[in-house]
Amino acid sequence: MTDILARTSRREFLPFNPPLVGEEEIREVVDTLRSPWITTGPKTRRFEEEFTAWLKAPGALAVNSCTAAMHVALACLDIGPGDEVITTPMTFAATANVIEHVGAKPVFVDVEPDTLNIDPRLVARAISPRTRAILPVHYAGHPAERDVLEALARTHNLALVEDAAHALPASFRGQAIGASANPVAFSFYATKNLTTAEGGMLTADPAFLERARVMALHGMTRDAWKRYDKGGSWRYEIIAPGFKYNLTDVAAAIGLWQLKKLEAFHRRRVEIAEAYTAAFSAEEALQPPVQRPHVGHAWHLYVLRLKSEALRIGRDQFIDELTKRNIGTSVHFIPVHVHPFYRNKYGYAPLDFPVAFSNFERLLSLPMHPGLSDQDVTDVIDAVVDVVQTYRR
Repeated sequence: MTDILARTSRREFLPFNPPLVGEEEIREVVDTLRSPWITTGPKTRRFEEEFTAWLKAPGALAVNSCTAAMHVALACLDIGPGDEVITTPMTFAATANVIEHVGAKPVFVDVEPDTLNIDPRLVARAISPRTRAILPVHYAGHPAERDVLEALARTHNLALVEDAAHALPASFRGQAIGASANPVAFSFYATKNLTTAEGGMLTADPAFLERARVMALHGMTRDAWKRYDKGGSWRYEIIAPGFKYNLTDVAAAIGLWQLKKLEAFHRRRVEIAEAYTAAFSAEEALQPPVQRPHVGHAWHLYVLRLKSEALRIGRDQFIDELTKRNIGTSVHFIPVHVHPFYRNKYGYAPLDFPVAFSNFERLLSLPMHPGLSDQDVTDVIDAVVDVVQTYRR
């Protein structure tokens, strides 16, 4: 450890991705706590309206997670037992879990080697008479080829539901992800580009969101704000067995200010990604992430891939070496099909999706958040390069 510290200047541990919350968010939360509304109320509605305007979306519904947004979307599409939904194994388990929640079957297809997004050619081959929807993930903030996926959905009369947990603010051929009429689910978890601690948003056509709003709060015809505000009525009806997925005004208070800062946050993420890529592109042991020319990358994650033939250590030891150098990292993701539930239920083997699994074995996510200083970025670069030089084959 002494030798490592002598070669690198980092003395304090650099967390992988902490939230960046300022005094503005704190004051807004305090204001909410002193108000008559701390659960879903006026600030949640304002957050929905400002998010809709910022994204130029047709409409938005605030919920308590991206998982909730996807679940509500599938439920409102009446997807259920006997149906299939095509998705990617290169994602967090929530993407597949919500398909299981509605009683449908997740049908995994492999990913593209460069972006690690779902491969539209394999999607086309996987469509069957039971297919009801395509659920792509905009991996790491790089949009999937949504025009091809949208065309497939239209041709086969399928729904397109987008997992945009990483994709704020991302764009595809000049249009923001979430600005289309189909359901798109965003995450505001603590590590995301915009955070409300826990939270999410569903964007879609207003008519679709009208039903989703009912389903997201017990299937009630009236929410609490309408029932308990001045002039409201205590009467309500349950018109469907809905869920408890509403966002609180306390969370929305954070989101209102995070949204105001999002553009500046994104500029800093782009600067960090450019610095990393400039440093790593010439290194034969490393494969930096790509950005196709027709997309705007959200840079939620900076996923670095190791070229195992050029190193004497694998990904796990590489991560351990960075930890010794006080650099926090993560792995995105353990492919869904190798988790025990999906492996046992559907009989998957790791190499059933070889691109996803082989890339999982050699990837790691570096610190990527707007709170990183220039020195932090330099420390990450120096640590990565030092590990490569130490363990070069």
